[in-house]
Amino acid sequence: MTIRRRSVLRAAAASAAGLVVLAACGGPAPGSGGDGAVSGEISLLTPIFQGADGAAVLEQQIAAFRQRYPDVTVKPDYSDYNNLNEKLTASIAGGQPYDVMLMGIGWIPPFAAKGVLADLGKDPAQLASQYYKPVVDAGVYEGKVYALPVMLDTRIGIYRKDLFAEAGITEPPKNFAEMREYGRRLTQRAPDGTLVRAGLDVLSIDPRQAFETLLWANGGELFAPDGKPAFNSPQGVGALQFMVDVFQADRSEDIGFTQPQSPTGNVMAQGRAALMVGHHNFWSEIERTAPDLIAQDKIGFFVITNERPAVFQGGTLATVAAQSRNPAAAKAFAEFLASEGPMLAANEQRGNIPALRSLESSEFVQGNKAIQFAMANLDNAYSEGGVPAWLEIRNGFKAAIESAMLGQKTPQQALDDFAAEATAATG
Repeated sequence: MTIRRRSVLRAAAASAAGLVVLAACGGPAPGSGGDGAVSGEISLLTPIFQGADGAAVLEQQIAAFRQRYPDVTVKPDYSDYNNLNEKLTASIAGGQPYDVMLMGIGWIPPFAAKGVLADLGKDPAQLASQYYKPVVDAGVYEGKVYALPVMLDTRIGIYRKDLFAEAGITEPPKNFAEMREYGRRLTQRAPDGTLVRAGLDVLSIDPRQAFETLLWANGGELFAPDGKPAFNSPQGVGALQFMVDVFQADRSEDIGFTQPQSPTGNVMAQGRAALMVGHHNFWSEIERTAPDLIAQDKIGFFVITNERPAVFQGGTLATVAAQSRNPAAAKAFAEFLASEGPMLAANEQRGNIPALRSLESSEFVQGNKAIQFAMANLDNAYSEGGVPAWLEIRNGFKAAIESAMLGQKTPQQALDDFAAEATAATG
């Protein structure tokens, strides 16, 4: 936790304090403020739709929205999840949040508690009849709906069936011990020791998300019921020890061999990894770069399991600022993004799971085995967050994990030190 990050959050909290005075937890339902007209200019902050392809998809959706509401102008500001919090808090501290903000699961309570988000005036039960309940629940704070679901995403076990067969392995691992054993057997190094193929890859996704998936599979939790850190429990230490052992004891992967969104491309598609904790949207990447692997049924999936099965579940939701200058227009655009056509386009572009149940029968979902697998295992899903100070804590995981993986601290020391820092930061 950096001093700068704490300062930004404190500034955001101070700015939001005025809103709290006006509206205890969030502003009134959009449409009850302003002149009620669906018109005017609205700003949008989005951590999805990156790159030229993503921007093209969003521009198409904005054009479609303007056909319905020609008096509304939408000005998008593109970000990614790494920079989203800084942009959000800076806009709040400046006194004018974006009118529509796309956020992840775990992000709604911190901003709703500070009065930044508008109550959308929706019934959670009615939404849950249309959308998948876990992502509906992520938009609810103290019984009120502050966000509408757009997409879900998961982290699951992914493996190469052909490489398993070559090694004489007939089924995916059932526990941590088998994951490590298979990783050792599947690793390939050149005579000089250079890693050619990672037998078990745990760093192609954000290390926090890999750790959390293993933490939940090992029976642990991020926080205790009283909100205190619980990630340094024996289950958490065991999960981090697993990651350390993959590198230091088993040598099934080298630091730097893979990285999230690597410019070198998808390691599973390239055969540079045989088994991994990965994002289900790797399927879409493989469809584009190595379609023969899918045509020949060489990609398999499994739920990471040790003490229990666990699927990491994230997602993206659409919110409206309590201080929006054109609340009716902002709410209309948030609802538009959470409707069938725009939602399907966004999820096709990201390779993610549409949050609307009605899209389960779409050609996109029916043709994507990774999504099919993830949806079939949502009963085992766990999501990060759970405390109002989550956004102040989340980025600290990376440093703690790296300190253990580089041998600078033991897993117990790394997690204990981070737990103390998180406790101090959140008061």
